[in-house]
Amino acid sequence: MSPQAPARLAYHRRVTDTTMGRRDVLRLAGMASLVASTGSTPQAERQPAASAADRRAGLYTLMGDLPDRHRPIGGRKLREDERDGYILETWELDLNGIEAVPAYLARPRTLTGRAPAVVFNHSHGGGYTIGKKEFVDGRSYLQPMPYAKALTDLGYVALAIDHWVFGERSHTSEGDMFKAMLWQGQVLWGMMVYDSLRAVDWLVTRADVDSQRLATLGISMGSTMAWWLAALDQRVKVTVDICCLTDFQTLLAKKNLSAHGVYYYVPRLLKHFTTAQINALIAPRAHLGLAGLQDKLTPVEGLDLIDRELQKVYAEQGHPERWKLLRYDVGHQETAEGRREIIAFLQRFL
Repeated sequence: MSPQAPARLAYHRRVTDTTMGRRDVLRLAGMASLVASTGSTPQAERQPAASAADRRAGLYTLMGDLPDRHRPIGGRKLREDERDGYILETWELDLNGIEAVPAYLARPRTLTGRAPAVVFNHSHGGGYTIGKKEFVDGRSYLQPMPYAKALTDLGYVALAIDHWVFGERSHTSEGDMFKAMLWQGQVLWGMMVYDSLRAVDWLVTRADVDSQRLATLGISMGSTMAWWLAALDQRVKVTVDICCLTDFQTLLAKKNLSAHGVYYYVPRLLKHFTTAQINALIAPRAHLGLAGLQDKLTPVEGLDLIDRELQKVYAEQGHPERWKLLRYDVGHQETAEGRREIIAFLQRFL
């Protein structure tokens, strides 16, 4: 049994016998409206004090029945290609013991010794066949230079995997996979996050990676993955999330749950966490958020709530400079100014 197992088991006992009926939904919607309008959670709904380790273990438990966190993992390199200033390795990773995880690893062509590393999280955007190709080919809502080149130009090693139902793993629809997993006690999002955690486990075994200097970034679904991954894994020193720092209660109050795919929803999550509370688990590690003021996936009222809470958390932990939320008058996209800010943030904190 792992050191965190007792905490997970204790948390599991507290949350196992919970159900949500129509009255619960109505109560939650009312609470969400109150949070959105007042900027605070009613006292009766606030969480009791708990250590960050306990909260992390509790969040992990909510992700459903996951494979053994400590099962042996590995990989097989399929090929290596020289690109524009970097080397692209194509891998097939064994992370979960259920299905292979295709991956790209980009490294600077002239790299010697160990380098900082970045986990790049691909987006959704309905592009189920794209997946990790976003890392090397870019996407319409990202800046023209793909992140594989941008990150290796900075001297970093970078990893991108295909998540469940995306890229080379798009053999089953998102809806069918979500339902099949739910029947078996699994959560699609939990299985995605699990693969990201194990991808970090694999990444730090490489001789060219400095395991003390890890970052993660992504846009849209990749943004959400970045802050969940960093909240759960303290090895991640820098987090950059682009256009998906969504306050759950605000989204509920605005009746806009359909803005996010079904993969996104974790049973019982709102009984225990707000978006700000998940992100608070990243503090005091460096975290940059970027958002569009016209982006319907991230209502501005929710951004205000999260920003206020995280400013307070980072100030209390003595590092207000490590949290920054930048907003641009655009929709769901990365701006040129935002890309410059991201690079500067990585160079400063990684």
